[in-house]
Amino acid sequence: MTSSLLKLNKEIIKCKKCKRLVAFRTKIANEKRKQFINETYWGKPITGYGDRNAQLLMVGLAPAAHGGNRTGRVFTGDKSADFLFKCLFKAKLANQPKSDYKDDGLKLYNTYLTAALKCVPPGDKPTSNELMTCFSYFRKEIKFLSRINTILALGKIAFDACLNFYKKDFPIQNKDYIFSHGGKFRLPDNKILVGSYHPSPRNVNTGRIDFKKMVLLLEEVKKIMKAYK
Repeated sequence: MTSSLLKLNKEIIKCKKCKRLVAFRTKIANEKRKQFINETYWGKPITGYGDRNAQLLMVGLAPAAHGGNRTGRVFTGDKSADFLFKCLFKAKLANQPKSDYKDDGLKLYNTYLTAALKCVPPGDKPTSNELMTCFSYFRKEIKFLSRINTILALGKIAFDACLNFYKKDFPIQNKDYIFSHGGKFRLPDNKILVGSYHPSPRNVNTGRIDFKKMVLLLEEVKKIMKAYK
């Protein structure tokens, strides 16, 4: 399965299926943000990363323009990553409290982190066709990560993307899966879907999510994984 996942990740990195996304990720990589003007941006699709024998799959919607699209790793090199990895480290799901760049020594424990959409979309809003195209990769990720029993969706949009993904194969209804921070639902393939507020600066600064609340959720998720049947 490890070789299959590596092969998939190479395929993802080479993807040019969505012209709008290719154009936007390239534009961002060329124009850059002033504070990163001397850096070489990744500017390609982002693969997942982490423990390939993980029970937990953490899912964001898409890489950030000057985070993942710059560094080549999702939830890396931006304020959302700063908050998330302090929490993951405290919950003993990561070996360090930072995710700054691709080869910074970061290791995830029993956790694999990915994005439903592999490229940064304009305005952080992918089209339904772009998501459906990318779901072919997401499906293979879940297949190759055969020990996954719990999915933690980071933000409502990522939560809804997970539901739309499952709708392709199962007759599920959104009304049966109402997003909330800490909300838990049994999916048709028996995995547990858990909702979380997105670790964005907006949510942190307004107090919607804080360090204690996020760590408590991660500890609860660890219990769910352990007790899974």
